[in-house]
Amino acid sequence: MTPLPIWMRRALFATAAMNIVGAALFAPSARALRAVAGFPEAEHPLYLATVGMFVLLFGLGYLWAAIASRADRLFIAVAAVGKLSFFALLGSFWAAGALSARAPLVGTGDLVFGILFLIWLYGPQPSYSSSVASQPR
Repeated sequence: MTPLPIWMRRALFATAAMNIVGAALFAPSARALRAVAGFPEAEHPLYLATVGMFVLLFGLGYLWAAIASRADRLFIAVAAVGKLSFFALLGSFWAAGALSARAPLVGTGDLVFGILFLIWLYGPQPSYSSSVASQPR
C-alpha cells in the first residue's frame, strides 16, 4: 500500500461522497432522479440494483482508502479506468443521441476524479530505498 498525499486523500473523500450519494441514482425506485440526470429508464430493476451496488462498493473503498491514508495502486488504477470509462460512455451515448446533454454533465465529476487518480498514479512516488537500505539484514 502506498501512502497518500493530502490532496489525494481529499480527492478520495470527495469521490467517496459522490459515489455513495450517486448510488441512489441507480436505485430502482429513483426514476425521478434518473430523469433529472438525463439517464434513461432501465429494463429491469436488477440491472439498476447491480450498478448501484458497484457504485456504492467503490464509494466505500474510496472512503476506506481516504481514512487509512493508504491505497493500493491497482485499486486506484481500476478506479481511474472505471471513472474515465463511465464518462466516455455518457459522452458517446450523448453523441449518438441516446442521452440528453445533462448525462455527460452529471458525469463530469467522474472525469475530474479519473484524471486526478491518473496524476497520482503517474506522479512521483515516495522513495523507500534509503530506509530499506539502512535496515540491518
